[in-house]
Amino acid sequence: MRGPKPPEIKLTPVLKKILEQIARCYTNPYWLVLRAKIILYAATGANNTEIARRLEITSDTAGKWRGRWVEAEPRLSAVEAEGLAENELAVLVEATLSDVPRPGTPDTFTPEQLVQVIAVACEDPCESDREITHWTRRELAEEVIHREIVDTISSRHVGRILDEADLQPHLSRQWLNNERDKDPATFDAAVKMVCDLYVAAPTLYQQGTHSISLDEKTGIQALERKHPTRPMKPGQVELQEFEYIRHGTLALIANLEVATGQVITPSLGPTRTEKDLVAHIRQTIATDPDAGWIFIVDQLNTHQSEGLVRLVAEACQIDTDLGVKGKSGILQAMETRKAFLENESHRIRFVYTPIHTSWLNQIELWFSIVVRKLLKRASFSSVDDLRQRILKFIAYFNKTMAKPFKWTYAGRPLTA
Repeated sequence: MRGPKPPEIKLTPVLKKILEQIARCYTNPYWLVLRAKIILYAATGANNTEIARRLEITSDTAGKWRGRWVEAEPRLSAVEAEGLAENELAVLVEATLSDVPRPGTPDTFTPEQLVQVIAVACEDPCESDREITHWTRRELAEEVIHREIVDTISSRHVGRILDEADLQPHLSRQWLNNERDKDPATFDAAVKMVCDLYVAAPTLYQQGTHSISLDEKTGIQALERKHPTRPMKPGQVELQEFEYIRHGTLALIANLEVATGQVITPSLGPTRTEKDLVAHIRQTIATDPDAGWIFIVDQLNTHQSEGLVRLVAEACQIDTDLGVKGKSGILQAMETRKAFLENESHRIRFVYTPIHTSWLNQIELWFSIVVRKLLKRASFSSVDDLRQRILKFIAYFNKTMAKPFKWTYAGRPLTA
């Protein structure tokens, strides 16, 4: 005995076009394509059994989505008659063929409880008498139960709460304050001075003035791999032995000629004392004794030392009484020595980057290059071997890679 005839479906040309586009689009979800085909077959007069056989589904599934469409058809026809755009009508069709939102299980915790869990996660564990530096999920679960915020909660559920709040107690990242908040105008002016000097460096170089970015890289280790490195081969990257032998360290004082990008007159030794720096500056200016020299440096105490003041006074033939260190005159304090060294009327002068702005000194860019291209993967049999390899790399760099850095940062705009 035949069952009742299923409800008839009649599609307008626009609705039929939309359903056909949905059925043909290979990027649509399978369930959406299947339901569009059910309606299209139903519109041709096929009953639920025929549709089920063609699409390899149950007749109940075919009947369900036929019924869902029949219920929505008056609303869709009315909206279409009002002149709704085809793309907007397509959205309504997809909504009709989508699952009805399910209520799901009720929330385990109230919003107030969730907020309290997040608040505890943001506290220092020491405030809860826990001698740890950061929360783990287990300890956080124990703490919120101890405080009677919740009756019970698993560490896994705590993890889900932290993930939703985008909190990661197990991670930390280093950062460093600069001095801008103390005196923004002075800080911005110092940054702008350095940036302007980088822009002017090529012109100054043509006029006979060297702009030198200078800094020290200390503690460069002469590490020798305990076993030979296995070279790369197809299907296998280079293999390095993780054990090594220490042979000592070197300190590198390096100059980057801003206008050319070359590293000139490097100094390598066991220390980087005031005496070492003065000797380094002396050998640098000796390469062009009558030229102007501008050294861009950070505010390390050796960069504002008595030895540098005496060197500049000697080289620039300044006869002024320099005073006594710690007592009087130019040598009295670091501030007075710095003011003398950065005097723009001197043929040899220093420009200081603000505290904690190592990124502003171009020589740091070159240090990162030497680490990546030489120090990171090399093996050195001795300190002397390390010294020779660094000097050879500098010569190779100057010959094949050296060029001025494209400095685009112009400093913060000065406020009135």
